[in-house]
Amino acid sequence: MDIEYNKNIFIESEKNMSLATYASLPEHSHGRLYPDFANIIRSPFQRDRDRLIHSSAFRRLDGKTQVFAYHEGKNYRTRLTHSIEVAQITRTICKKLNLNEELGEAIALAHDLGHAPFGHAGERGLNNSMKKFGGFDHNINSLKIMTKLERRYPEFEGLNLTWETLEGTIKHNGPITKINNKYLKEYNKQFNLELDQYSSLESQIASFADDIAYNNHDIDDGFRAGFFSIEDIRQLPFIEKIIKKFEHSHPNASDDIRIYAITRQLIADMIFDLLETTQNNIDKCHIKTSQDVRIQKHFTANFSTIMQNNINLLHQFLKEKFYTATTVARMDMKSQKIIEDLFSVFMNDYHLLPISVRQNITSTTPDDIKAENICTYIANMTDMMAVEEHKKLFDSYTRF
Repeated sequence: MDIEYNKNIFIESEKNMSLATYASLPEHSHGRLYPDFANIIRSPFQRDRDRLIHSSAFRRLDGKTQVFAYHEGKNYRTRLTHSIEVAQITRTICKKLNLNEELGEAIALAHDLGHAPFGHAGERGLNNSMKKFGGFDHNINSLKIMTKLERRYPEFEGLNLTWETLEGTIKHNGPITKINNKYLKEYNKQFNLELDQYSSLESQIASFADDIAYNNHDIDDGFRAGFFSIEDIRQLPFIEKIIKKFEHSHPNASDDIRIYAITRQLIADMIFDLLETTQNNIDKCHIKTSQDVRIQKHFTANFSTIMQNNINLLHQFLKEKFYTATTVARMDMKSQKIIEDLFSVFMNDYHLLPISVRQNITSTTPDDIKAENICTYIANMTDMMAVEEHKKLFDSYTRF
């Protein structure tokens, strides 16, 4: 890079943000794999966030399933709207705990970049197809997108994000003790992400914000799609408590308004519980620095036992009423088959791949490398791209 700015001006402005001592401070960042310039307008983590928002992979999330297949209705959540909701909740919690909300936001926006089409059904399909070659993990695919597949600079592959954003994204669900993936192993040799340790508190908050977001938007989406009623969900005691309190003040509210009241209050309850429990853990473990967070033997951020029990009950309810409903299960089956069909046909004859993908494969390419290229190609499709590709290959009446 040939642009230079006065880094000291930036650092002084950052020091005035009154972050907690255990927050991820920009001036203590491990930096980027490739030398880059400092920016007096945006912090390193703001620049990470902006690079992610402008990436092709982030835009593609609009065409990837959360629970419903993309074509079933634009009013339901996609991976993109989900990621925006997670970022909003992450910022709120990080700000209250005096953490670096810019880093938390970047990790929240990045956490689902690597998901396959068709949500978890697509991931199962790719994982089954890749079983002989180490399986498929969307978190590792997120890392690959950020560090290799997005190409916007002449000097390097990837987005050249900070160590903290990469580390927080790959480990937001906890430490990685067994590294079975070749790409993760090779990249970690280049830029050690300390995979055996916990991630920053900002990253942990993003992970729990993910839980808060999807639990509540699945209540909303499932209700609006007709999979369950207000009377069904109020059988959960903690939901009944919320509804009774709301109905006392608004006895004539419609079911549409009542479902908003439920999710609004439940999000607030989860956030306050997470704030209180996390702050108690910080105090109990005498955490003073971000490194203190990383060396713990457990998550520092967490829900209380009572809240976690409520979430488990909610998961069970959604599984019975929503995730395993006939129409969702049938779409999941078809989605998984589409992914497995695509992988199988491309592995059997790589000449069927687009030229841009085929250029990395020859008749002598080992199967594991061929499989990795095919897996990456399929994983980065949107739902409709996968459907259309499947039609072109298997439907005799569809043009090539």
